[in-house]
Amino acid sequence: MQDLAHHILDIAENSVRAHASLVVIRLQERPSEDLLRLEIIDNGEGMSEEMRRQVLSPFTTSRTERRVGLGLALLAQAAREAGGDCRVESTPFHGTRIVADFRLSHIDLKPIGDLGETMLVLAVGHSDTDFALEIERGGGLRRFDTQEIRASLGDAPLCSPTGLRVLRGHLGEVLGTRPTHPYGLKESPNAC
Repeated sequence: MQDLAHHILDIAENSVRAHASLVVIRLQERPSEDLLRLEIIDNGEGMSEEMRRQVLSPFTTSRTERRVGLGLALLAQAAREAGGDCRVESTPFHGTRIVADFRLSHIDLKPIGDLGETMLVLAVGHSDTDFALEIERGGGLRRFDTQEIRASLGDAPLCSPTGLRVLRGHLGEVLGTRPTHPYGLKESPNAC
């Protein structure tokens, strides 16, 4: 994976498969500590202790349709390559918390990538799951939250033309740039 946004997408998709109704993604930049921390927290099914110990190893998966799982192993590798580390905390029926630390100044730190596109794909593609993105940078906190957006939309779904405009607007405020039309998501009456 070329950037952290792709890692986030992959791991958030795992959270959805674990029946999470809420996935919180936190990015914290701490220049004084030379640290970029990525946390992904869900309220899904969680993992057994045995699975949690193995999950950072390549080819470990809980899927039955495919016996290969590289998502967390690749994130852990990216963290280690950038002078950091990755850990997983999980309890059955209480969700999972993944923490990946990277050295901000490390030459092998992957770019963050297009977080707007990632969040838009997650929000529109998984209508039964809420997503929050929190970015802590320069002493400030910016937050994108689909629960708040759903409340402001009333009956309009996130995938409706109005929903897509509102999602893009909120992401633009949080990220400083509006996501475009990822994967063909267009503002048309049949977008849902």
